[in-house]
Amino acid sequence: MQEPNLQFLPVSGPTAKSGAPRRMAYWDWACTAGKNDHTVVCVHGLSRQGRDFDTLARALTERSRVIAVDVAGRGHSDWLADPMKYELPVYAADLAALLMHLREQTPSAAIDWVGTSMGGLIGMAVAAQPALAPRRLVLNDVGPTVQWEALQRIAAYLGLNPSFDSEQAAIDYLASISASFGPHTPAQWRALSVPLLRERDGRWWFHYDPAIALPVKALVGLEDQAAAQQVVRAGEATLWSLYDAITARTLLLRGQQSDLLSQSTAAEMGQRGPKARCVVFEGVGHAPTLVADDQVRAVKEFLWSE
Repeated sequence: MQEPNLQFLPVSGPTAKSGAPRRMAYWDWACTAGKNDHTVVCVHGLSRQGRDFDTLARALTERSRVIAVDVAGRGHSDWLADPMKYELPVYAADLAALLMHLREQTPSAAIDWVGTSMGGLIGMAVAAQPALAPRRLVLNDVGPTVQWEALQRIAAYLGLNPSFDSEQAAIDYLASISASFGPHTPAQWRALSVPLLRERDGRWWFHYDPAIALPVKALVGLEDQAAAQQVVRAGEATLWSLYDAITARTLLLRGQQSDLLSQSTAAEMGQRGPKARCVVFEGVGHAPTLVADDQVRAVKEFLWSE
């Protein structure tokens, strides 16, 4: 079975917690046909990492090179010295540096983007810039309007930093807090969970910097909920302006039971900006993992269609 190569890219901006020059990690899946004319950049959700895309990457490498990123503070990427810098502008700047690096490597290659949840928000910020815009954009269960209840749910478990006395106990916990992903086999839960774990002193811990939760908790935990909602609305206005600036052909994926991307937001995204075509998956909430055959097929057909 094909495995990717782990690569690192020096990035500027906020300093690393270690004090060393900061690096962003990414997983590089070579096209099995030896082609280098099409690259798909995959970017994960808030508490995830690049190996989430293993199943999709193996399906795409028949015709494409796949780059699956570990966003700052996750996976093998450096943690930030200032936790309040775990925010969209920093992530977008890091990914812009990666896109420029990829274009220097293969100037003629078409670049597409697949972003799940937070990875989709980063994708909108990048795609709104003409010099960086991908050819095609897949937004996986996310849009400019994020439901407040979903933010509260995520804030309840993000950054708790539990540890477990066995790998299986950690996998079981991750499956329990990820029930909205929809039905998966034990083997699929294991494949999605093991890359999220790190063993230290006989216990298993999560891969990410627990401090990634601080900006989210600072917002959700505001005593003045009216003020918090106002901040959220201002953020939504900015995201809608980015979305409206996108010219790339866009596919929107939505879990039918998603609590983060509402049906009304998905419908509005089909009417403005790039007028995304929406595919809905039954029996799934936030967010489709792009493991099931129908989910992989929807992405592959969109990226490979004429």
